[in-house]
Amino acid sequence: MDMEHRSKPPYHPQDVGKVSAMLESLESHQKKGRGKGGFSVRKSTFALPNGRSVDSWRMQDWDYKLRGLPTYARGLFTTKNYRGQPEIVVRGYDKFFNHGEVRDTHWAHVQAHTRGPYELSVKENGCIIFIAGLDDESLIVCSKHSTGDRGDAELSHAVAGERWVERHLQSVGKTNADLARKLREMNATAVAELCDDSFEEHVLPYNPEVAGLYLHGINLNLPEFVTYPGNLVEEFADEWGFKKTMYTMEKDIMEAKKFLDSVAETGVYNGRETEGFVVRCQARASPDTPWYDWFFKYKFEEPYLMYRQWRECTKAMISGRTPRIKKHKQITEQYLLYARRRLAENPNLGKLYNLNHGIISLRNDFLASRGLKGSDVIRQEIENGEGPGDVTRNVVLVPIATIGCGKTTVALALNKLFKWGHFQNDNITGRGSRPLRFATAVCDQLAAAPVVIADRNNHQRRERDQLIKDVSKMIPNATFVALHWVHERRNLDEVLQAMQDRVFTRGDNHQTIQAGTNSREEVTGIMKGFLQRFEPCDTEREPDSNFDLVIDLQPTAPSRENLEIIVSRLNSEYPTIFDNMPTASDLDEAIEQALNEYTPDIKHELQFGKAKRSNEPKRDRNQPKGQAAGRKAVKEPKVEFFAARVSTQRVQEVLDRLFVSKPSDVARFYNQLKGTRRMQSEFHVTLVHRLSAGQDPGQWEQLCALHQPAFGPLWEQEKISNSPHPPEPGLGHCRVQLERVIWDDRVMCFVVRLINDSESAARLFKTVNRVAHITVGTASPSIKPVESNALIDRWLQNGGDSNSGVMEAELSSPALLDANVVGVLQRL
Repeated sequence: MDMEHRSKPPYHPQDVGKVSAMLESLESHQKKGRGKGGFSVRKSTFALPNGRSVDSWRMQDWDYKLRGLPTYARGLFTTKNYRGQPEIVVRGYDKFFNHGEVRDTHWAHVQAHTRGPYELSVKENGCIIFIAGLDDESLIVCSKHSTGDRGDAELSHAVAGERWVERHLQSVGKTNADLARKLREMNATAVAELCDDSFEEHVLPYNPEVAGLYLHGINLNLPEFVTYPGNLVEEFADEWGFKKTMYTMEKDIMEAKKFLDSVAETGVYNGRETEGFVVRCQARASPDTPWYDWFFKYKFEEPYLMYRQWRECTKAMISGRTPRIKKHKQITEQYLLYARRRLAENPNLGKLYNLNHGIISLRNDFLASRGLKGSDVIRQEIENGEGPGDVTRNVVLVPIATIGCGKTTVALALNKLFKWGHFQNDNITGRGSRPLRFATAVCDQLAAAPVVIADRNNHQRRERDQLIKDVSKMIPNATFVALHWVHERRNLDEVLQAMQDRVFTRGDNHQTIQAGTNSREEVTGIMKGFLQRFEPCDTEREPDSNFDLVIDLQPTAPSRENLEIIVSRLNSEYPTIFDNMPTASDLDEAIEQALNEYTPDIKHELQFGKAKRSNEPKRDRNQPKGQAAGRKAVKEPKVEFFAARVSTQRVQEVLDRLFVSKPSDVARFYNQLKGTRRMQSEFHVTLVHRLSAGQDPGQWEQLCALHQPAFGPLWEQEKISNSPHPPEPGLGHCRVQLERVIWDDRVMCFVVRLINDSESAARLFKTVNRVAHITVGTASPSIKPVESNALIDRWLQNGGDSNSGVMEAELSSPALLDANVVGVLQRL
């Protein structure tokens, strides 16, 4: 039905058969994080105050781009009713994307496949809250994926939302049971945004006068997406005491686009700064298919990017680092002068700021001192010819990729199209200072070209950190763009297959892999090693937070497709680095030449565990052992320690779940580690260190013996493409059980238990430390992770006693993680 004529609320009862089929499909995709359809599902079960429980179903954001999912609900809770039948109790929106983010949200596609009227609702800046009713007339209030912890409510989004629900209902003389019955009768979930600075600050301010739950949607509890139109949502908000979300209507999509573009110039609508709009309409895949409810969003970049820059620069200044000013240079420098003075006047302000308190008030105080609003700053910059398009040179394109993704093909095509600089890491010969020499070569090319591609895998964070820091020292105003070939765990087999197809087709025409000469098993092993070590781009933490732009690419997609995405995004963000834009045939020709005309000038060979070739020069008896004729001996790196490495993502999830419900004084140090980016970049249990090998010489010798065949006798560090540190072969597997977290004001760590499946593994994969543990982070770079051992000694002596300076928090249920045992090598 056309939304314009939906004066009556939509209603459909739940179909037990359809819900059962949806749940069966979701269940089948839990095993090992993958399923036949290529998507992964995580199920979490939460106990409710009424003694019942609900299951939360969660998919990765990128999975929502796939076709044929059992549901596209982002925020889905199910249970069994009193008859034992499965039912949906909470249903969020279908996942929706920003304009231009996916094919369906490009304006041409929207124009061809949607119909109005178009509701343009203001995007409030808070956290989403779902409200629904159960069959016993109790109310369920939850965040996107959690019902919250009622024991310690200070940091729980769901509990904060529940308290606001009660306040809103009291204002109109209604109760929780009244709302539960009503929503149950409607078979619906109310969707609101929790906006309250006293609970949690975001970018936009919500003082006590405007804080609360902003109702912006009502969805039917069905596998498919059916939602209420804006006028009925407003009526419901009035009746039940919620705050209303502003919206406007347009009948024509191009008129809607014109309106959104005009508001985006200042970021202000109806006299109020806003983060953007959600566009609500109906869509269909083809003329012979039915219409369905469909959303996309139009997020504004400014002044929010400026506000975020002020926040990051302030945190850098507090921690003693040099702030990186990417845009809005003049006003940001003025802000930092003001902030520095305020921080000097009140040292406690800096401590609170690192805990994400006082960010908005400091910003607003500065703007008030200048008699400005953020929108005024943006308008003045536009009038003065400043803005996002003012980047004209010193742009560094940083691939984040693995062998065979097509990064060099794309780089060669960009060089052909625009004469941009292109420097390959493998063109550096010799051992000394390779990372610095690579960064220097990139900067040298920036003297002649506005853009340079830093052609290296950069697949680990330390490589990105080195490149950004070294280039920034030489060119402080450089702009860093990540070309991120996204390696998703759900499709690593497909990624490896695509890499193999490219590499074996190319044969020996590659700088580091001679697939026409080396064995297929050897080449595949090298590529698997890069995949295992790949650390994806994460802009929420350093060094990736220093990227000015991240362009996501698919390693399984043709290079021609990725080339077009790169050119399109760069032209959108930095139009002044281009002269004439290429045609489609230009892109075709550039890729064709990159694929067929490229021959590497310098070749390196990656050798992992190979025997020497019979045609290599024999060693002279007078030469030192290990030194071949005609070349210098290369020092083999030694093992520094052996460790059981666990998933970084899983550890962070356990920590977030543990501390989200803790009082602020308990969670303070954890929030400090996160806010100052002092969390470990990876997490492991140290089994035995080189310096402590004497405690169990047998274990050390056995692990070294295991390590040697995997490592190979012919290690030559200068021949390892893109890797200042050697790879870490896996020696076996065990499991790590996380049991509790302990900390003081210097270091935080997990107390864990190592679990092995056999007696022989238990004798080998054990720790020589007094207690097995994983260091979470330290308060400053001067505090080394090894201090966890001293913390554990104090904990064993005194327990978790705040008087002794040691705090502890026990997990409600131990978390069992798979671990890969590796040998970590010394840095050469």
